[in-house]
Amino acid sequence: MSTDNKSGGFRFPVMQGLLPIKGSQVPLEIVAGLTLAALAIPEVMGYTKISGTPVITGLYTMIIPMLVFAFLGSSRHLVVSADSATAAILAAGLVGLANTGTDEYLALAGVLAVMAGVFVILARIIGLAFLADFLSRSVLSGFLTGVGIQVALGQISGMLGLEGGGHGTVQKIWADIQQLDQVNYKALAVAVAVVVVIVGAKKISERIPGALIAVAGAIAASWALDFGSLMHVLGDVPSGLPHFALPGIEWSLDLIRRLLPIAFAMFVVILAQGAATSRAFAAKYNESFDQNVDLNAMGLANIGAGLTGTFVVAGSPTKTQMVDSAGGRTQLTHLTAVGVVVLVLLFFTAPLAYMPESVLAAIVFLIGVDLVKVEEMKNIYRQRQSEFWVAVITALTVVFVGVEQGILLAIVLSIIDHTRRGYQPKNAVLERIGTGHWKTHPVASHIQAVPGLMIYRFTFSMYYANSRQLSEEVTALMSDAQPPLRWLCIDLAAVTSVDYSAAETLKSLFTLLKERQIRLVVAQPMVDADPHDRLELQKLIGEDAIFKSLDDVVEAYQEMVGSESSARVG
Repeated sequence: MSTDNKSGGFRFPVMQGLLPIKGSQVPLEIVAGLTLAALAIPEVMGYTKISGTPVITGLYTMIIPMLVFAFLGSSRHLVVSADSATAAILAAGLVGLANTGTDEYLALAGVLAVMAGVFVILARIIGLAFLADFLSRSVLSGFLTGVGIQVALGQISGMLGLEGGGHGTVQKIWADIQQLDQVNYKALAVAVAVVVVIVGAKKISERIPGALIAVAGAIAASWALDFGSLMHVLGDVPSGLPHFALPGIEWSLDLIRRLLPIAFAMFVVILAQGAATSRAFAAKYNESFDQNVDLNAMGLANIGAGLTGTFVVAGSPTKTQMVDSAGGRTQLTHLTAVGVVVLVLLFFTAPLAYMPESVLAAIVFLIGVDLVKVEEMKNIYRQRQSEFWVAVITALTVVFVGVEQGILLAIVLSIIDHTRRGYQPKNAVLERIGTGHWKTHPVASHIQAVPGLMIYRFTFSMYYANSRQLSEEVTALMSDAQPPLRWLCIDLAAVTSVDYSAAETLKSLFTLLKERQIRLVVAQPMVDADPHDRLELQKLIGEDAIFKSLDDVVEAYQEMVGSESSARVG
């Protein structure tokens, strides 16, 4: 399987995710597409409760964005549409900029989708897609758990039939508590019924469209029993397809400045979720995908979303899993789902007017609950408690501070965790137990490969933060060695680069070793390491002090010892 980023420039190979397709597979793809539409339509309408945009915009995310990615993406599996995490970032970021649900709010949502799309394409062009890798799996789990808690708690007012209010999780919960005497028990009963139907259907089979059944049942009951006189319902939902238009806002530098961090936070989630999901399903089926092509397509999908009156889209792990479970193996599944959504928009939006708002609140509540990664957090705790607490801090930040701040903190914490690992690498000394066979020991053991030769393995790239450890460990090995060292070899098998600080440390160590009449050599420099680093190393210690393998070092050392012995005998 190849996932290399080999695509250059603006090359957009068309329909990599669609072709080739076997004729016998087409019926399965169509059935999977119908299943995706049945499961995803209620879900994307629910996401509008999170994003604060009109219900129709959720359906719009399954038109142009899905079409763009289906034709221009390389992944045969990734579903691109509305996403809970990016929707939550959108809503949190626009607080104070516009009133939820207004034309200005929707226009800003479109601008953010365009900006996020441009970020994705720029990241592809200038090689910044690696930023997604700085969102570690554990921190991402914490972030999604925080989003899930925030989303679920934010729907309590809707399920109880309350007006709600406040910004942020704490304020919303406090507003709910103050309004408890106004609970609409009929709306609550509808919400509970929806939860029971969806959870029950999922218990029976993941393929049963529980949300669709619940929505259809609620609409029918609302029409027959006039729920509109008993609780809030959606009201008129416009029909028709989205049209292309620039978001109608008054541009200013101050507005762009305020939108940039929101768009950047969305961009990071888009990168992390899309790449991880595409990679996982490509590996599952031993297929190739081109991440560069996918990034271009994802960026254009978001630009298309922003220009067609909807909000940011991302690769959806849950919807991709839905398609896989239903038997879909190509983007034909997604094109089928687009066709179903088009029919709904043209002919079936009128019944949506009868849908109780508590139904959507219940659907979104369950979406939030599904995002809470309880088992994954348990696994993180069992395997590495330090990462668990970082994930918890991220989750709490999302819940009590904000989603936008949570994702930025998640990046910072991931980088700090990465730096911490490189700051104190677990280095070793090597003992030779046979040709080609080596055993590692702690540096403190001072074990020599052969008498007079010590091989010191540095297990991380050498840079300013760990150069002091390099100096201290080498100095200790040199000073405490018994018998005294004649050669000290640094194993560079894990060293991909040496920054200026570390290079200066190596120069100081070379001088110190030379004063002690100890020769410094290196072994196993990586073939793809920085050529400049190798050139500087060669200038420092000489080409004859650079060995391809550890066995070559031992043989050269033994030849030197043998030659000296022969000279003394002679």
